[in-house]
Amino acid sequence: MTKIHVGDHVVVTFLSCGHCVTCQRGLPAYCENGLACNFAAARLDGSSGLRRGDEVIHGHFFGQSSFATHALASERNVVKVRNDVPFELLGALGCGVPTGAGAVLNSVDPRFRDSIAVFGAGSVGLSAIMAARLAGYTTIIAIDVRPNRLALALELGATQAIDATNVGPAGEVRRITGRGADYTIEASGRPEVLRQAVDCLALLGVCGVIGGAPAGTEVTLDANKILFGRTVRGILGGDSIPDAFIPKLVDLYVSGRFPVDRLITHYPLGQINQAAADSLSGIAIKPVLRPG
Repeated sequence: MTKIHVGDHVVVTFLSCGHCVTCQRGLPAYCENGLACNFAAARLDGSSGLRRGDEVIHGHFFGQSSFATHALASERNVVKVRNDVPFELLGALGCGVPTGAGAVLNSVDPRFRDSIAVFGAGSVGLSAIMAARLAGYTTIIAIDVRPNRLALALELGATQAIDATNVGPAGEVRRITGRGADYTIEASGRPEVLRQAVDCLALLGVCGVIGGAPAGTEVTLDANKILFGRTVRGILGGDSIPDAFIPKLVDLYVSGRFPVDRLITHYPLGQINQAAADSLSGIAIKPVLRPG
């Protein structure tokens, strides 16, 4: 191992194989073996590093299985970061936060930075909103159904907030922008919301899809909306190279320009079920577990 040494502070993120075509192109989030690396409950060769006595335990979720006091990971998904930031904060930077921030900072042509509408103000969407403020968008619209999250979105950089329980969001985005949004992000994983995110695009606008929907979910779009120069594209991992992007986000936090701590609620490891329940109910935006 050459990238890190004993005593280094690290963030553990998704695993990629390192040898497929997309990994060799510097696009680890689109690793051709990504599903097996992260979701097969074993190492890529099918073995497991976890045992209880003679019993093999299947884990290795995200190449780490880190809901524990210790984790087994690969050098490829361990990211060295500065040592003056609390671990309780770094725990939020493994996946969702870089995904949302990267979808704004890495995935869209810089020319399209007039207006952005973010559908879903959870940890991913709010990270996108903070990144949009950094990127210099003049109009940043947050859409959600929870008033507390919309209020936080306004504090973190949104210029307008839309409660989708009270108004049709696509029409409201067009009204606010006058022509439609140059860029939209769908962070809810709901097909009807993806339709709204496409319907409110300006000509030549781009919809970035980062919300995870169940396998087999289908969506219906107006073909003429796409015909007039609009783009719909999926985004994984914020199109980032973790070793470069995660330390950048840490530096932005330290400088006061990326207040990711505003998203976090801490729980002891023994309250993991409560943390999951609070996340599902919307009470907690980004639960982070403290071992010990």
